[in-house]
Amino acid sequence: MMELVHRSDVLRLDHSSRLWLPPPPGPKEPPDAQEHPKMEGSEELESSLLTQPWASVCFGESAFLAKACFRDTGYILLISDLSGVWYESADAEAVGQRSKELNKRLTVHVSSFLHHLCKLMCPLLAGQPDATTSFSCHHTAGGLSLHVKSELSGLPFYWDFHCCPAPMEMVSCHLVRPLIRMSLALQYQVQELTSLLLQKDAEIEDYRESGAALSRDRLQTEPFQEKTFQQNFMAESLPEICGAGEGQAFASALRQLYAAVTQQEAKQARKRQHSEDSEGPAPAAETAGHPHPLPPSQEDETASSSEGTMPSSSPAQKPRLPAAKAKRKKVKGLFS
Repeated sequence: MMELVHRSDVLRLDHSSRLWLPPPPGPKEPPDAQEHPKMEGSEELESSLLTQPWASVCFGESAFLAKACFRDTGYILLISDLSGVWYESADAEAVGQRSKELNKRLTVHVSSFLHHLCKLMCPLLAGQPDATTSFSCHHTAGGLSLHVKSELSGLPFYWDFHCCPAPMEMVSCHLVRPLIRMSLALQYQVQELTSLLLQKDAEIEDYRESGAALSRDRLQTEPFQEKTFQQNFMAESLPEICGAGEGQAFASALRQLYAAVTQQEAKQARKRQHSEDSEGPAPAAETAGHPHPLPPSQEDETASSSEGTMPSSSPAQKPRLPAAKAKRKKVKGLFS
């Protein structure tokens, strides 16, 4: 057999034009992780996907929200057009089988294939799609198909994501619950800013009563009125925001907030799991004197739920500065 070798440890190309790529180097898994690789790999993917923020992407003239997670054990893709949510979860075995069907001239180790697929998808999700990679999306019977076309070492590279409707629990976990918590966080932030504005108005009023004057009239502002601000926002700003288009659903700041919220949710879930594992079943001697004891995890779950969904403090509980402070010595030239 005629064989051409270029960097023999990296690339071999024989007369049948089949390209072989070895797996990328990586740390060796411990023995206990190799006993149940599929189960642990799936749990790691699902946990990592939760904290991945949604990204606004366009396929043709259609706008979508998407998020994905790639590992050596497989990948998960979640995509939505805000009318439906679809996903695909594929392990290494399924990826290897599909790669043989779509790329017959390529003989690629599964981990290398997943690494290359990740390099194609990450720029798209980051808002910087590669010009050499094309994406097309179309609806199928009961699902959504995303076709990827690119190159790998000079040979054509193809991949199809076959997405099916996402279950309700997945939609709730990745969209509904995080959005509710984001709304609560933003509401708390608005209350904090409102309180700060009122304090600033009181401070400025005190300066004015002390004789201070602005050196530039254009900097003068009216005292903040919360009710008037809300009315103007609903009448003027809200229609403009709602007409911005579905593709702008997750701007940069909101992506950061989404990641922070889901990280807190994951932390709370780990705490609850650790609490349940450490408590275990109650001893018989403890339950003998209580015919109807309260389940040990009910109070903990209630407290954890309240902690995860509500802020730890409320602006209403914080002391407000007085509207005007005691007269101080006259200050001149403060704003000059």
